[in-house]
Amino acid sequence: MANSEIETRSSRWRKAMVGPLPNDFLRINSGVDAQVAADCQAAAAVYQQQAYPQYVVSKDIQFLFDYFAFIRLYIFFCFFLNVFLCLKAPNYVGRLSITCAQAKLARNYGITRMDPYVRIRVGHFVYETQTDPNGGKHPHWNREIQSQLAAGVNSIFIEIYDECSFKMDELIAWCEIKIPQSVMRGETHEEWYPLSGKQGDGLEGAIDIVLSFSNQPMQPYMYQTMGGGAPMLMVPPGRPMPIFVTPQQPPVTNTVMPPAPRQLSEEELKQIHEMFPNIDKEVVKSVFEANNGNKDATINSLLQMNE
Repeated sequence: MANSEIETRSSRWRKAMVGPLPNDFLRINSGVDAQVAADCQAAAAVYQQQAYPQYVVSKDIQFLFDYFAFIRLYIFFCFFLNVFLCLKAPNYVGRLSITCAQAKLARNYGITRMDPYVRIRVGHFVYETQTDPNGGKHPHWNREIQSQLAAGVNSIFIEIYDECSFKMDELIAWCEIKIPQSVMRGETHEEWYPLSGKQGDGLEGAIDIVLSFSNQPMQPYMYQTMGGGAPMLMVPPGRPMPIFVTPQQPPVTNTVMPPAPRQLSEEELKQIHEMFPNIDKEVVKSVFEANNGNKDATINSLLQMNE
């Protein structure tokens, strides 16, 4: 009998709840308590929704910091790389002198006049001559250009452009000139080189080029430019020696006004227009004014336009 009472008592203790009790212990669940619990859960959810965007913004800001740090490192890397490449001495073999004397072109591509100039490319260097105003088919430049000649460069490229006022300059002719071995040995070489263009390969005329070479390194020199302005220091890429550019004051001369061109009379206009019926009268007047009232030169220009 005593044993059964002990077992019953021990089994009851096993069923007893030991430890922290829940908040609803010995309470009757009601609708108010359930509503309060639901409100607590809703408030916790709203709090989490409000806190989550702040976390996202902070991550975005950290990403921007990392991005700008990478950009700074990239800029520093490019800067030091360019400094290294500029300080590295290029492999030049000497100085090449190129003289553009004149050209004989096959056709005048301008409406009333053509103002040619020459663009020369030697390796990575590009040079231009002055423009010959109204040079037409027989421009003269007489311009000498000196350029450093890099190892492996054995040819130069010549392009002749017509300088235009209201549109892009028009490419008239071009050619590639192989540097003769006699020039590399120190001799001066002059030759008329055929030009290619719209007329065909070697059919656009010819250009007179004089070449000479010196194995002495090119020294810094004063490059004269027309017009005013502050002095500029130009350092071409890959070139260790700077070119100092200083302005040259234009000479003061007594300006003499040219005489006014003779006006084209109606009879002369009618006579010339009968010779060229497919050309507008306004074009005939413009050509006449461009030739300073010279009737014969006007007729020759119109003949070239009709070719």
